[in-house]
Amino acid sequence: MNRKALLQELDDMVMTYCKGCFVHKTLRKENGKRYAHRFCISKCTVGEKLQEYGKKL
Repeated sequence: MNRKALLQELDDMVMTYCKGCFVHKTLRKENGKRYAHRFCISKCTVGEKLQEYGKKL
């Protein structure tokens, strides 16, 4: 995949799965935004997939 296609797929994933995520909202409310962000990066399957795409860029 070329860079433009990867960026488009990343954008689609974020808009589909991350925007308005109930889990993120709940974790942010209960534990703070740092905890919610850490969860998204390390434990969420979508976050792991985004990291894979980031490495390809």
